[in-house]
Amino acid sequence: MSVYGGIEAGGTKFVCALGTGPDDLREELRFPTTAPEECIGKSVAFFREAAAKHGGLAAVGIASFGPLDPAPASPTFGHITTTPKPGWAHTDLAGPIARALGVPVGFDTDVNGAALGEFRWGAAQGMDTFVYITVGTGIGGGAMVNGGLVHGLMHPEMGHVFPPHDRTEDPFEGLCPYHRDCLEGLASGPAIERRWGARAETLSPEHPAWDLEAKYLAHGIVPQIYILSPQRVILGGGVMDQAHLFPKVRRHVGEILNGYIQARVLLEDLDSYIVPPGLGNRAGVLGAVALAQRAAGAD
Repeated sequence: MSVYGGIEAGGTKFVCALGTGPDDLREELRFPTTAPEECIGKSVAFFREAAAKHGGLAAVGIASFGPLDPAPASPTFGHITTTPKPGWAHTDLAGPIARALGVPVGFDTDVNGAALGEFRWGAAQGMDTFVYITVGTGIGGGAMVNGGLVHGLMHPEMGHVFPPHDRTEDPFEGLCPYHRDCLEGLASGPAIERRWGARAETLSPEHPAWDLEAKYLAHGIVPQIYILSPQRVILGGGVMDQAHLFPKVRRHVGEILNGYIQARVLLEDLDSYIVPPGLGNRAGVLGAVALAQRAAGAD
């Protein structure tokens, strides 16, 4: 049986895995995101060693932080583009891995990859239109519409919409280097830490941070509901590991929608509409494996 490699290239860490799906991950390696050459070298070495043991590496999928170029016909396909991540702007990530391993490489955003993984094996099974949003070091969103991952000019950037920012309630300026107080600038993990002086996971469920966070996230989610009409919204990432945040987000979404969309799930069952990933914290790397399967024609 062919095996597939997956790389979840995050702004904080890389996760490499070899296998065929959630019940068959045979090898895994995690390491901090450092310089591009070091991360690419460690990834290639991992797949060479793992493939030697398990055989038949058919393709590698890369689900990466961005912005990036996911268009196969583009001369910069496989590149990370204007990221603020130091040392990574305009880096060819897919090319060196494809050349070193001699296999097809699938390449997309970390959130589109996670969306594909959730569609294949997780909380979006049986659906053809849904949104996956991650809230962690940054905020990003991937979407599937009518069974296809959303691309176009580039890829969705759901983390850079602008929620209402009441500076009396929240005088924090925001920390996005491009926009200051976009959703990512106000509600990412680093924004929470900068505003409150403590990491999100150390704040108690009663801390005022969470109502503010839920309000910002709801204002980021509602435009996606209006524009894409998703059958489900999946919220992942480290900040969403705080399970007490989900009921607050659902409540704010319901208040903002105010009954405008007459869909039963939005009126009566937001608990099953805004949900955590079915694949948990493996959604990203399993999504990368799914991208590899797609690149090999084994969807």
